Amino acid sequence: MTIDALPRGMIRAATLNGTEAHQGYMPGFGNDFETEALPGALPQGQNSPQKCPYGLYAEQLSGTAFTAPRGQNERTWCYRIRPSVKHVGRFTKIELPYWESAPNVDPDIISLGQYRWDPVPHKDGESLTWLTGMRTMTTAGDVNTQVGMAAHIYLVTESMVDEYFFSADSELLVVPQQGRLRFCTELGVIDLEPREIAIIPRGLVYRVEVLEGPARGFVCENYGQKFDLPGRGPIGANCLANPRDFKCPVAAFEDRDARSRVVIKWCGQFHESFIDHSPLDVVAWHGNYCAYKYDLRTYSPVGAILFDHPDPSIFTVLTAPSGQEGTANIDFVLFRERWMVAEHSFRPPWYHKNIMSEMMGNIHGIYDAKPQGFVPGGTSLHNMMLPHGPDRDAFEHGSTEPMVPVKQDNTMQFMFETRFPQQLTRFAATEAPLQDDYADCWQSLEKKFDGTPEGK
Repeated sequence: MTIDALPRGMIRAATLNGTEAHQGYMPGFGNDFETEALPGALPQGQNSPQKCPYGLYAEQLSGTAFTAPRGQNERTWCYRIRPSVKHVGRFTKIELPYWESAPNVDPDIISLGQYRWDPVPHKDGESLTWLTGMRTMTTAGDVNTQVGMAAHIYLVTESMVDEYFFSADSELLVVPQQGRLRFCTELGVIDLEPREIAIIPRGLVYRVEVLEGPARGFVCENYGQKFDLPGRGPIGANCLANPRDFKCPVAAFEDRDARSRVVIKWCGQFHESFIDHSPLDVVAWHGNYCAYKYDLRTYSPVGAILFDHPDPSIFTVLTAPSGQEGTANIDFVLFRERWMVAEHSFRPPWYHKNIMSEMMGNIHGIYDAKPQGFVPGGTSLHNMMLPHGPDRDAFEHGSTEPMVPVKQDNTMQFMFETRFPQQLTRFAATEAPLQDDYADCWQSLEKKFDGTPEGK
């Protein structure tokens, strides 16, 4: 069945039990899916028959080691028009100077501190694709040993045309803030808008098109183990991010001859290769290694319903584990609309410093700990063991507000949190709109100690 809205007419969508899948997606995080864009294209009962239907090639895409434990083992069998070895040729190094990888420690830049940036602006007349519009803000860890992450801002004004990309280094967590994008991947099509996210796995080939521009957003590049849903512990089986709300696209493919450029990110370096066809030629697939989208408005937050303020980890949407139990390589944390009901308690985030490094972004609205200066599209960084917390206005409000239920409304911020210190890039330090006075927001906090039990 043709997806009418898609360009160039050669992308087809699968049907499920004779009915088109809801918006072209299948629900469930970590499920084992099967989908075909042509009837009978998916072999049954075995993965690699001697001859595949339609003259297709069987090929496995492995997202983990072959011998990874069963609950963590991820792979997808693809049935494609050409094997992937036909989708690359000779490699030539290219430069994408604004896309940096760890380790990237500039001796002339001080990463120690509390930093905040206004939204990175679109420049008049500047034409940027998903590749040329990526702007790295921080890096952490080491891409070569597959630990750590990078945080980026993307600015996209133009669609990729006969151009494709995949990263051998990482999976990408994409958080739109402005505009709408389409990710045409080997395994199907994902349309993405603000207040949604997408997870693009390591090694998956895709093209990014602009549905509504200009587009701006945030990207967490995860070098380490894949993002997973956090354990809920005593919360139980429900709330936070529910698996059914993650949507995986149905099979779609292109059978089109055209000179095409394939760009690969590998060990922090970029290479290009040219072929004579589209590499998005998977007609059917089955497995559990795939791209997802998730609507952040379906996230069900859990919090204190009597007193005190829980750790921000209670708002974790996705986590990428490290080798140390309970200490994440990356946590993706969401602060969305919610009711504040705690009695005789300071409700905004409390003052703290911790082992984790926190890169925050504002999708829309006002953040309760920083009612001024942290605007939609903006970012902030509070690095490892650097103290931070509410500014004076937020502290005074939180200390004196009536203890009645209040809804935090029209608000959505997130955090990329990692166990590693985040190093500023030269772009973040010298070109991005850094707020030089951000650290001054705590200078007006007053000494309130007066030696009496009541205090000031």
